[in-house]
Amino acid sequence: MSNSIRVVLRADGLAKSFPFEDKRIHVLEDINLSLESGKSLSIRGDSGCGKTTLLNLLSRIESADRGTVKWQDYEMNASKECASKEGVLRAYFLGVVYQAYYLIPELNVLENVLIAAKLAGAYGNEINDRARELLSKMGMGNKERQIPGKLSGGERQRVAIARAMINSPKLILADEPTGNLDERTGGEVMELLLESCGEQKTALVLVTHNQKFAEATDQTLFLKEGKLQN
Repeated sequence: MSNSIRVVLRADGLAKSFPFEDKRIHVLEDINLSLESGKSLSIRGDSGCGKTTLLNLLSRIESADRGTVKWQDYEMNASKECASKEGVLRAYFLGVVYQAYYLIPELNVLENVLIAAKLAGAYGNEINDRARELLSKMGMGNKERQIPGKLSGGERQRVAIARAMINSPKLILADEPTGNLDERTGGEVMELLLESCGEQKTALVLVTHNQKFAEATDQTLFLKEGKLQN
């Protein structure tokens, strides 16, 4: 099977609940999805319906009560062997873009992008050149020495996208990446995100409230009452 149609993300039967007083609140129930290389999927739903929790399960930030997550052909679980391999796989397989950017304030723009590469063990001129190329594509080539505090919200999110793309991941998870931006800036950021994923054949899962941005993806699902619906 060619990489262009390879399934890079698969979730089967995911469920998640949280304790509340003397009972459990069931947030997600029987979540199933799959995503092929280079394809994009948006997930919409009301605030508090569990969209971010779902992304946390897909990224393995949180563990599901039951069900499985596969990154390509590798099933993620709670075993020590899996946890060891997961850290290595995560660095190259997964990129995440958050609504709140999460740039390191003491590092400049270029250093913020390179930190993800360094965590993956990548150093040297080649990765530095790639970081500068990504920043240039994001329209930030002339601001690589600035610190995040000097940037606008749209500029910070452009840096965050470059950081997410630095290791050429197979999958990007984006949690309301335009949520803190005005409509025009948000549109520019979404265009850059979709274009970058398309060029690198990177799969994208996008959580968004914005119908227009959701319609720009290959598929849209709705999360309602803990379940995904078409």
